[in-house]
Amino acid sequence: MATAVTVMGLHGLAHSRTLAVTRRRTLLCFSSTWSSSKMGFYHLQQRTIAPLRKRLIIRAARTESHGVSLGFRAPNFELPEPLTGKMWKLEDFESHPALLVMFICNHCPFVKHLKKDIVKLANFYTKKGLAVVAISSNSATTHPQDGPQFMAEEAKLFNYPFPYLFDESQDVARDFEAVCTPEFFLFKKDGRRPFQLVYHGQFDDSRPSNNLPVTGRDICFAIECVLSGQPISSIQKPSVGCSIKWHPEKNQ
Repeated sequence: MATAVTVMGLHGLAHSRTLAVTRRRTLLCFSSTWSSSKMGFYHLQQRTIAPLRKRLIIRAARTESHGVSLGFRAPNFELPEPLTGKMWKLEDFESHPALLVMFICNHCPFVKHLKKDIVKLANFYTKKGLAVVAISSNSATTHPQDGPQFMAEEAKLFNYPFPYLFDESQDVARDFEAVCTPEFFLFKKDGRRPFQLVYHGQFDDSRPSNNLPVTGRDICFAIECVLSGQPISSIQKPSVGCSIKWHPEKNQ
């Protein structure tokens, strides 16, 4: 009897270890399309993937978003959209209950890592009332690949469902106190009051170098809270990315 118990114990231990390994290999990944869950935000699909053997090494300098207080009013801006030639202003988004302003660019590996999922997020939440706008403030002098011609090509290639604006003077980036790409500013609007900042944090925990899957969990939860009238925690992880490429004479 004692021998039987021992064997069963070893079998149970081995089974538990197998389950633990399987769970470690099971990661939350984006489904091919976004759909509502009971919580109303994003749909995550579990699938088992083989463990990753290599870590992608990104040598770009890392910069974290910082310095902007929640409650900060969205600065006015008037910027061109290279793809269409249209001028966009903050007031163009006044009819929306929330506005997501993203500072991105073409070349940054941190932006490239999220680009397709940013498009998915925008397509999903614009249908629920969110306004979205992207701004590139990088110097086209030092980084011509981020200039307006290539911005237009990028917006067309990825079928951006939001205007992608060029901040040539970099004044808008300074007004927002933006420092990196990507950097996310989520504003809410109550009636006639100005847009007020409620979220200034990361997309999620995924980075080009850490092999974590992109889920959009942090920013999606914040958007859901805004659109449903729920409070957002003031504890927010900063966004991490490349520094904004300032003009040489304005280098910080």
